[in-house]
Amino acid sequence: MAEVVLYHHSQGLTEGVKAFADELRQAGHTVHTPDLYEGNTYATLDEGMDYARATGFGVIAERGVQAAQSLPSNVVYAGFSLGVVPAQQLAQTRAGAVGALFYYSCLPVEEFGSWPDGVPVQVHGMDEDPFFTEEGGDLDAAKALVATTDKAELFLYPGKEHLFADSSLPGYDEAAAKLVLERTLAFLA
Repeated sequence: MAEVVLYHHSQGLTEGVKAFADELRQAGHTVHTPDLYEGNTYATLDEGMDYARATGFGVIAERGVQAAQSLPSNVVYAGFSLGVVPAQQLAQTRAGAVGALFYYSCLPVEEFGSWPDGVPVQVHGMDEDPFFTEEGGDLDAAKALVATTDKAELFLYPGKEHLFADSSLPGYDEAAAKLVLERTLAFLA
């Protein structure tokens, strides 16, 4: 079974993120869910992003990196949206990573050097999510990542929601979330 570090999105460590982690645990995986927001959760994406801006994106990312330092190096780094930042940084820079799972986001590989040889990765997003497909260039970064390694997979789901696999938020899409979970479990197996 895999050991996973799962970083939350910009609304914090919500009940939906916890529920997703619990699904992975029920399948036998060890899952760590660091709280990068020090117990704060936010009702909207804008409120959560305001907190991240006020705290500093670099501080949030560093909290994620520090949370992994006491863990073994042979883990899968996973992140939802904002949580992809520390997950991708660690997957690319901490020796021993065994995989990466990026939900709703993907940074250009060049942000952290190059993609490590032999480390598989999945990227999941909705095909009409403006945050994923337009604003930040996440879809382009994901396509570029897939082009650099045969260990990368990109999964697009029909819809416009950003945090669609978080069952505690209004944008939850049950069908898409179920498929994300199935693909995640297959990856971890």
